[in-house]
Amino acid sequence: MKVSRILMLVAAACELLLAIPVLGGWFVLATGWGALGFMFLLHLVTLVLAVRERVPYYGPIVGLVTSALGWVPFLGWAMHLASGIALLVNAFQGQQQQRRDAGRSEAGRRFY
Repeated sequence: MKVSRILMLVAAACELLLAIPVLGGWFVLATGWGALGFMFLLHLVTLVLAVRERVPYYGPIVGLVTSALGWVPFLGWAMHLASGIALLVNAFQGQQQQRRDAGRSEAGRRFY
């Protein structure tokens, strides 16, 4: 498994934990919004690695937007939930694409 996919799964778990209504909001406030800064950096590193490894990278982009808008109370909750789901789908979608590429013939033919 590629490093970017592992980071997407870690970021998805963190985003989904921040999406828990009272607990996530309390954690963000308790850290002085430091959790949002950490998540921004995590999504940025994940995005750079995903681009370098040529895997789909819409999940980290949604995560960056979420980290920027996460301080708005109800919007933050919805965005954390959406980015957590997007990161999970993104991580597992790339894995299926890798399997499909491995199954192709050596001549590069595509069988539809």
